Amino acid sequence: MKIVSAAEMREIDRMTSERFGVPSLTLMENAGTAVAEFVLQQYPAARKIGIVCGKGNNGGDGFVAARKLHEARKQIHLLLLAQPSQLGGDAAEMFKKLPDAPVVVRSGDDLKGERAQAGFTADVLVDAILGTGFRPPVTGLYAEAIREINNCSAPVVAVDIPSGADADVIGPQTGAVARANGIITFTAPRPAHVFGMLANGPTRVAPIGSPPEAIVSSLSMNLITAPDIAPLLAPRRPDANKGSFGHVLVIGGSVGKAGAAAMAGMSALRVGAGLSTVATAKSVLLTVAGFHPEVMTEPLEETDAGTISLRALEYGRLDALVQGKTVLAVGPGISRNSETAEFVRAVLGKYKTAMVVDADGLNAFEGCAEKLNGKDHELVITPHPGEMARLTGRTAVEIQRDRRDSARAFAREHQVIVVLKGHRTLIAHPDRGVWVNTTGNPGMATGGTGDILTGMVAGLVAQNPTRVFEAVLTAVHLHGLAGDIACQSRGEHSLVATDLVTALPEAFWRTRREAEQKLVQIC
Repeated sequence: MKIVSAAEMREIDRMTSERFGVPSLTLMENAGTAVAEFVLQQYPAARKIGIVCGKGNNGGDGFVAARKLHEARKQIHLLLLAQPSQLGGDAAEMFKKLPDAPVVVRSGDDLKGERAQAGFTADVLVDAILGTGFRPPVTGLYAEAIREINNCSAPVVAVDIPSGADADVIGPQTGAVARANGIITFTAPRPAHVFGMLANGPTRVAPIGSPPEAIVSSLSMNLITAPDIAPLLAPRRPDANKGSFGHVLVIGGSVGKAGAAAMAGMSALRVGAGLSTVATAKSVLLTVAGFHPEVMTEPLEETDAGTISLRALEYGRLDALVQGKTVLAVGPGISRNSETAEFVRAVLGKYKTAMVVDADGLNAFEGCAEKLNGKDHELVITPHPGEMARLTGRTAVEIQRDRRDSARAFAREHQVIVVLKGHRTLIAHPDRGVWVNTTGNPGMATGGTGDILTGMVAGLVAQNPTRVFEAVLTAVHLHGLAGDIACQSRGEHSLVATDLVTALPEAFWRTRREAEQKLVQIC
């Protein structure tokens, strides 16, 4: 799903009506209906609902929501922060259809009055004051209304965006901004919906009638949604066998870090790869083999430090292992030993099999990132900001300050798919822009979750060797969703990496269900 700017959203609405013949009143009716449905789904027990409306189209959406909620037998307290004579266009038309007259608020004193306060003391409060077309700062009566919203105890649902927020801002908002426990926006998200952390709860994107052809954006950013990735999670052919779903070879592990390679190997199987083999240093082979019986193992020559040695390349030993494999996952637990780093660089230069490179597999290219190139084969790298900093010669702070352009520039320059991990993990393709993942939580900031992701990416690439980018998007989304599911039972503090593997079946099921419902929700 495309991420669009506020100006592009206005143009999308205009084109929807002028070129594709969808009346603007229909768009407003659909938007207000979506607001009402969101309120009913999120707060089914709420009886008394307050709705605070401005005089623009956002208020018009609020009028429709008030009518629909009234039809659902809810008690509505509607506040209008303007004279009815100030309404124009579609908002004025929707105002005429209200079942009851609103409380007209002309001043801050009116906001403190008994009739207005009845709205702020409702079970749920709907903020329909200002939409994404607004540019801060907000002043006057609207600013006072926002303060009332922020001081009330009711959960708040924002229509389109919390009033006072700048839809195009990537980062913290300034000035008066209404709090929100949920947001219902329309057609496509804007940058602040994705990156702004505007709500203490879900942000849902509802279709209201714009055809895909009308949704145009110059931002080259997309949101990963369940409908985007569901095709890769379709039921399997009845006559399928393990050879139908690829063979992953994980190259990694060392003394003290055997679990990383083992987790990568197991997570490749858990996302559906037909076979998974871990090639690791001889000293830790038994540890890896004991992790899970379904994962096969192969010993590699090792250094005195118990890491993989260059000797593993001698006499065609590794050649025989790589032969017949669909994808290589290089790096989990492999260590920063200098000889092992040389081994990693040799592997990437020698084989043209699809590869996923992570962790110390990436650190092996510190100071020589020009050798990390996917021109001749599919290459996916999954750095965290520190690893990305080492690859680019920058600091982690600089990477975090400019995550989108850092990932995009590296993907284009090196012809690789970049998965820049962190809050709102970014997936950059040399030619297909940047995609944003919104699943995941802080409980996943623990050792081993990156190794799980490496295995998942490799496992999905193994099953979809001609759709590598889509496989990467699917793996990243499922990884975060599994973390969210595990967090519900484990909590953020007690979450460990292998909890994600356990939660993957539920993550598959939820993704398929959301795709069937065409549900787009930003966690």
